[in-house]
Amino acid sequence: MICPVCKNDMIDVEHERIELDYCTSCHGVWFDAEELELLLESMGVKNHGLDLDNIWHSPETETEEKKRKCSICGQKMTKAAIGKEPEVLIDVCPQGDGLWFDGGEVSHLITRIAKNPSAKPDSEARVITFLGEVFHAQE
Repeated sequence: MICPVCKNDMIDVEHERIELDYCTSCHGVWFDAEELELLLESMGVKNHGLDLDNIWHSPETETEEKKRKCSICGQKMTKAAIGKEPEVLIDVCPQGDGLWFDGGEVSHLITRIAKNPSAKPDSEARVITFLGEVFHAQE
């Protein structure tokens, strides 16, 4: 898969039922449809406070950020804010192919989820350990 930001080839990182595409140049991460939910589920994170079901149909968040094209279908992706304080602005394929997180945005999201009172105490550590193992193994 080609990175929607820097146009370099991305690498596949796999764990259990999840296969993420990771750009070693800009450190962005592509989640195919439902992979973010699978990641959170596999790490035992429930009641994460994100409205992921509606992200595909939510109104676009206004921003000065350049629109990017989906690496799968080629359509311009929309910008969507997920979470609050701080919100994370991600790119969403209008066809539902997947979600693009710029470098660092996944860790911001994980930190926010871990602060949710209903999250398990070790949720952040489990997700970070998973991501660290996956990305380290590919270097």
